[in-house]
Amino acid sequence: MTVVLLRHGRSTSNTVHTLAGRLPGVELDDHGREQAQAVVSRLSDVAIEEIVHSPLVRCEQTVEPLAQARGLTPVVEQRLVEVDYGEWTGRELKGLLEEPLWKVVQQHASAAVFPGGEGLAQVQARAVAAVREHDARLAELHGRDVVWVACSHGDVIKSIVVDALGAHLDGFQRIVAEPASICVVRYTSTRPYVLKMNDTGTDLAGVNTPRVSGGAEVSGSVPGGEVRL
Repeated sequence: MTVVLLRHGRSTSNTVHTLAGRLPGVELDDHGREQAQAVVSRLSDVAIEEIVHSPLVRCEQTVEPLAQARGLTPVVEQRLVEVDYGEWTGRELKGLLEEPLWKVVQQHASAAVFPGGEGLAQVQARAVAAVREHDARLAELHGRDVVWVACSHGDVIKSIVVDALGAHLDGFQRIVAEPASICVVRYTSTRPYVLKMNDTGTDLAGVNTPRVSGGAEVSGSVPGGEVRL
């Protein structure tokens, strides 16, 4: 199964450099809406069976053009919601640089718990569980490997990718997930494979489930020779 992890487009919070968190009313700005529309063409060669997204409006707005183009009804997944930054929510990023916790978030993320909010280890646990459960559900529903989209937030996506890499959460800040960027993870019976990270281009046809000669679909074919039939 292959999941396309799509970060929401640029938001009104991104442009003023604040930590939006779960604040209501944070929407895509004009450029973010353009990015959302561009996702349709970027994924035009990818066969998508389902779209799942965080309940926050900026993610809903990001997948709306794609869902309309594909005739799909998106599924809301609460566990893909943005980090609960607690007392940090809504604050300017430059002000947070002076907080002692900032260095912990950057260097020892697994120990970081936001005051009045949640810990990054909790975020990773809920997000990875959500992705793997949707993956298993779609495998059972379709009886084959499929591609699906999960639209979420930067820190949430990075926590999923670092898990797929088999790396420790403390290294998740080494991963970049820009607005409207795409990371792609292919899950197999033995391990995940990270196919793309922070991709903002248009060459995504290779995300499709590979096929063998004659048009028969090969489930879980990945670089390195592992093929799961």
